[in-house]
Amino acid sequence: MAKTLRLVLGDQLNIKHSWFTAADESITYLMMEMQQETTYVTHHIQKIVAFFASMRNFARWLQTSGHQVHYFSLDDKKNKPTLAENIIAHIEQHGFERFEYLLPDEYRLDKQLLDLCEKLEVSTGAYDTEHFITGREDLAVFFGEKNYLMETFYRHIRKQNGWLMDSDKPEGGRWNYDKENRKALPREIKVIAPKEFNHNVSELAELIKNAGIKTIGSIDPDHFIWPLKRSECLDLLQFFLSNCFQDFGKYQDAMHSDYWSLFHARISFALNSKMLGPREVVDSAIDYYKRHDSISLAAVEGFIRQVIGWREFMRGVYWAKMPAYAKENRLNHHRPLPAFYWSGKTKMSCLKHAIDQSLQKAYAHHIQRLMVTGNFALLAGVHPDAVDEWYLGIYIDAIQWVEITNTRGMSQFADGGVIATKPYVSSANYINKMSNYCQSCFYNFKEKTENDPCPFNSLYWNFLIQHQEQFVTNHRMKMMYSRVNKMTHAEKQKIIKQAEKYLRDIDKL
Repeated sequence: MAKTLRLVLGDQLNIKHSWFTAADESITYLMMEMQQETTYVTHHIQKIVAFFASMRNFARWLQTSGHQVHYFSLDDKKNKPTLAENIIAHIEQHGFERFEYLLPDEYRLDKQLLDLCEKLEVSTGAYDTEHFITGREDLAVFFGEKNYLMETFYRHIRKQNGWLMDSDKPEGGRWNYDKENRKALPREIKVIAPKEFNHNVSELAELIKNAGIKTIGSIDPDHFIWPLKRSECLDLLQFFLSNCFQDFGKYQDAMHSDYWSLFHARISFALNSKMLGPREVVDSAIDYYKRHDSISLAAVEGFIRQVIGWREFMRGVYWAKMPAYAKENRLNHHRPLPAFYWSGKTKMSCLKHAIDQSLQKAYAHHIQRLMVTGNFALLAGVHPDAVDEWYLGIYIDAIQWVEITNTRGMSQFADGGVIATKPYVSSANYINKMSNYCQSCFYNFKEKTENDPCPFNSLYWNFLIQHQEQFVTNHRMKMMYSRVNKMTHAEKQKIIKQAEKYLRDIDKL
């Protein structure tokens, strides 16, 4: 075999990949902590630390398994600023005759590597990461010219793989138990403390600081809580199944100021770095459900829908619509992101809790992201570029293929309805129903225009009024617009005036 250099990126830490089945002296694996990956947006310090630490653990595993590894740390003098520069220099320096890589999951890296391979004078090859359930192009082929619909794709995947199926019908007679997955947290319920790891990452944190890399958020380098190798990811999954699974389904949308994790698995970083695979996660969940009567069908269906439904769907949309998708702004929103998204300094309790948690943990669950921070940004008319930048930087699991589709599509409706059939907007009523945030807030969640009214209320109705022409025919918004149409002209003007006042002083809210 030709002397081969194989690239492994920081989100390709898949121990089970066929590349690593047996060591080969003619093959060397290249891994790099690259400046270019730390600066395309401002990342959370915990996100950079988690990826670099996991990469180092993976490199050590490769070496102990007999593979040859060349690893460039961030401060290595041989480590060049960009991916292409490093690969070209490495091939020339060590006389490699062939270059191979695993297909990246981000469009910018895919293009970078395709452009590089056209310039290289050695033979090249690109290979599947062997991680996802569906292929890059499967969604586009499946739907063709039809509108994309997650539920349809989700059922297709279930049928193909026989997950929760009775022959050709869904187990229990229903495909989707989403209506049973929206309960608020009861006052009396036991919430077990989340599983946290205890890593010392002070050396890495100092390395990043000394390199002059701008970051957001905080870190306790003596007590880093996230899993950094496959065995820990498996432990976290097992903890979820044993301790949280039975309550996850019912309360997955709930929010509470006392609990940052509640019953969520928090395995998205493990999945998106590929230390865990979606198939093994789904198989483990279904196996646990079958062996434990305490796990309801609604719980297991709600969980696997996140993994094989939304996750695979979002990836399919990404590869079907990029690169144009990254410029979508169908609602023509242009407001800057409020300053409190970077500091958490706001009198709005829900936003304060969601943002503070994000800055402290590099994590928030899907409803905090969609119906608190995302909801407010949409109601305020923030430019989707600014929203994308924030979400891509602040969360430990954020990689563009999954972040941009969730943010620009589902959250901000900037794609005009490719992903979501309606904008995910709400007044304070929803937030109050699903959390305890409103009970300790400066603003009055019951009021629209008087007595320190919650900004969500006037902004919500103002959004519906301003976009009425675009959404009035949307069947899923019929009830909302029936209420708008019952308002008098004076009532509408009062709401608009209140919303405009809040938008003028948005950084002071």
